[in-house]
Amino acid sequence: MNQRRSFLKTSLALASVAGMPMLAKAAQAVPGERTLRLYNTHTGETVKSVFWADGQFVPDALQDLNKVLRDHRNNQVASIDPQLLVLLNQVSSKFGDNPLIHVISGYRSPESNAKLHANSNGVAKHSMHMDGKAIDIRLPGKDLAQLRKAAMAMHGGGVGFYPDSQFVHMDTGRVRYW
Repeated sequence: MNQRRSFLKTSLALASVAGMPMLAKAAQAVPGERTLRLYNTHTGETVKSVFWADGQFVPDALQDLNKVLRDHRNNQVASIDPQLLVLLNQVSSKFGDNPLIHVISGYRSPESNAKLHANSNGVAKHSMHMDGKAIDIRLPGKDLAQLRKAAMAMHGGGVGFYPDSQFVHMDTGRVRYW
């Protein structure tokens, strides 16, 4: 896999130097790879990671994504459900090639969730965020209602719409909408 990635990086560099945008575009979108670009709105961290390649999840990439999606209140890192990452990739791909996804909330520790639940009716007592199976996102410059519609069309789990707070909730639980 490292030789393939090295070849692609070299091809991309050569294509941009040679002014061949078609080859550069082909090198960026390798069939069978899944990539996510995330920006954590609370920590300012960004990551662009190929988390699926050669027919399997990439462990180092999953660790990088888990870190960026950690509970920013206490820095606790947990494993994010890989199926949530696949769902996020499928939904975001409806808005272009690897758009930057703003993450409002990924993993939430039980302690953080309890505090949020005590202060808000909109936070579930047993939130799927605590299991690494939920994420709250927005795509800058994209219509929030269209993001909700794209998430609902996947039938991958729950989809919540929070236009006043400017985010869409997605999870890998049972299919339901609110």
